Amino acid sequence: MSKKIVICLALLIAFSAGFAFDTIFQITFKKEHMARVTGIGGIFFKCKDPEKIKDWYKTHLGINTTPYGATFEWREDNDSTAKGSTSWSPFKEDTKYFAPSTKEFMINYRVDNLEEMVAALKKEGVTMLDEIAVYDYGKFVHLLDIEGNKIELWEPKE
Repeated sequence: MSKKIVICLALLIAFSAGFAFDTIFQITFKKEHMARVTGIGGIFFKCKDPEKIKDWYKTHLGINTTPYGATFEWREDNDSTAKGSTSWSPFKEDTKYFAPSTKEFMINYRVDNLEEMVAALKKEGVTMLDEIAVYDYGKFVHLLDIEGNKIELWEPKE
């Protein structure tokens, strides 16, 4: 009878250890693969005259600008063959693009899975301003932080 108890205890301990390991593995795996911000996709700010501002930055800081601002290209940290970019864009001071925020700036964050992140943000009660929009260069959505700053999330197209 003691042999049966030892076997039962051994099975119970093995099952419990396996269950605990599986639970820890699932939590760790999910944390590593959940949607997250991967960097800053762009800095957008209001100014009186975007053309003069772009010219000033080009003349004095050497930033090559386009009608939309400037794009800074870089390489992904974990994969040097993958390119990334960060945008810099001045907007007219009366732009409605930052609304409903009254702030002078808006930050665009790069994310790795916009649909998953939006679903999580909605569950957390975050104020979403629109639905996901899809363009040739990626997916976008807008939200407000707790101080009313408009945030743009961007999942770049691979």
